[in-house]
Amino acid sequence: MIRSIGRLHIRPGSLQAFVGITVLFAVPFYDQIFVPIARKFTGHPSGITVLQRIGVGLFLSILNMVVSALVEAKRVSIAKEYNLMDKTKATIPMTVWWLLPQYMIYGFSYAFAIVGLQELFYDQMPEALRSMGAAAYISMVGVGSFMSNAIVSIVHEIRSRHGDKWLANNLNRAHLDYYWVLAGLSALNLCAYACIAMRFVYKKVEEAEKTNEEKWVITSTHNGEF
Repeated sequence: MIRSIGRLHIRPGSLQAFVGITVLFAVPFYDQIFVPIARKFTGHPSGITVLQRIGVGLFLSILNMVVSALVEAKRVSIAKEYNLMDKTKATIPMTVWWLLPQYMIYGFSYAFAIVGLQELFYDQMPEALRSMGAAAYISMVGVGSFMSNAIVSIVHEIRSRHGDKWLANNLNRAHLDYYWVLAGLSALNLCAYACIAMRFVYKKVEEAEKTNEEKWVITSTHNGEF
């Protein structure tokens, strides 16, 4: 792909920076704009519940895979049009900015889902285990990474047996519309999440904290009298 804008040359790895930049804008956007607007419709102090926030993030991850698949289909069609399918070192006449939307959607997905998970594990963990909330969140992300690698390996192994590798050295011949598979799996994941989330019972954080404060006051008042 064309990775130059005038004299500026964009390295492939630097595109990840757009994820971080998007998150920097997405978090204040959520707090300052989205929450007040959502609060008017839902009446919820946070606009939407933390589980709904995570659900929005999961939906955006599906949208991200769909956009990625469409962009890849566009790239391959251009490669076919210019007879570049087997020329692995040739530059596809397509600007790298086509990849920007998927990185931005990923940033918004992160701001909703990952930040929502952090909030969930902090607020809803038992008081005695609240300090373990961060560890539980990081462990979940780690398990997700292992499962992602496993899915890639399984798909690659199955397709290799049929002589049609989806993940080959030649990206023009590799089936990177494998993104559609990920979109389908993400949709199933969202459905499973929705079924579980609807049965989730929130811990009454404010009442629990108030009770703890009252216990502390009583203990302090009677300290030394027994």
